[in-house]
Amino acid sequence: MNERKDVEKPASATPGKERSEERAIRMPVDIFEDETGITVLADMPGVSRERLDVQIDKDTLSISGKAEVPVPEGMEPLYADIRTTNYQRSFSLSSELDGSRTDATLKDGVLALRIPKREEHKARKIEVRTE
Repeated sequence: MNERKDVEKPASATPGKERSEERAIRMPVDIFEDETGITVLADMPGVSRERLDVQIDKDTLSISGKAEVPVPEGMEPLYADIRTTNYQRSFSLSSELDGSRTDATLKDGVLALRIPKREEHKARKIEVRTE
């Protein structure tokens, strides 16, 4: 699985004009592989299920989300370490993965995706007979 660099672009690329939308940031991602598929863990604090978009189109996995930072009524934010709340990342998937059977869960700000390998690419034990 390779990261796609061409997908992450500023929301507004007009030079000299103020951007109406914030630029997306690359969330930290861990990817693990075993004999049955891959697991992708993406840190997306503050993103709810309703503000999360995960798509697989042909061989491209795209993950995007918008964090909601609640501000108590009557208060306004004075300082924030992270200035943008838009997350976006895309990856090219290997043809041995079956994107149509992807499973996704979101818990405690971590998106977990499980993408299994196609049956024909899974390792199988060959029984050896004696004659």
